[in-house]
Amino acid sequence: MSGSSIAGISRGTLTEPVVQVSLDLMSTETALATAAVALEAGADWLEVGTPLVLAEGLHGVRALRREHPDVPLIVDLKTMDGGYMEAEMMADAGADAVIVMGRAHDATIERVCEAGRELGIVVMGDNLGAEDMVAEAARLEAFGVDIVVHHVGYDHRRKHPGLSPMTELSAIVAATTIPVQAVGGLSIEQAVGCPSLGAPIVVFGAPLAIDGDSFTVADGDLARVLGEACARVHASPIAYPVTADR
Repeated sequence: MSGSSIAGISRGTLTEPVVQVSLDLMSTETALATAAVALEAGADWLEVGTPLVLAEGLHGVRALRREHPDVPLIVDLKTMDGGYMEAEMMADAGADAVIVMGRAHDATIERVCEAGRELGIVVMGDNLGAEDMVAEAARLEAFGVDIVVHHVGYDHRRKHPGLSPMTELSAIVAATTIPVQAVGGLSIEQAVGCPSLGAPIVVFGAPLAIDGDSFTVADGDLARVLGEACARVHASPIAYPVTADR
């Protein structure tokens, strides 16, 4: 189990922006190397991205936990069924948080939230694919997730260029009272602007840290670029809605 619990996170406790680096890679070796660079650059949380979960499974989670015992570890399972079992497996491997899809059956979301409470891990609810993204975010909070992931997916963005989670981000923050993160092809400038919109958990993955087409480490000076981006996020003030229950 993790020694870096972020259980109990809320807007009230989340008073400074957090940088989460998504390890959307396909080997544990590359993920470990990239994680080391990310943490040196100032990242706060590491995400075991879906490609890494598919390629390495529990072995990848355990390896990252062994290497970084005190770093919050988010596992992007994109759970659709078997909610309690999947959450429990990842918690046992060292995960601090797991992700359940809003498109899953109500019973699955309920079971993942139950696992979160019983196992002391954070549950993140992902609104990818919802017809009404704002309503889905509020629905996920009502089920008891701890964090809303406002997510415009990779395939969706490729088919419809110009789509961005930034479009509805303010409305989703206003419709919820729990922490929100925006995911889906954000530029550095957009990511740095998220805390000012009330979404202080900032995710860097493709295209900054990961090549979104090949799922390999992106070209360029990753340490320098990510370090500058992390510093900018950490210096950004959080602007929660004044009416939100923090």
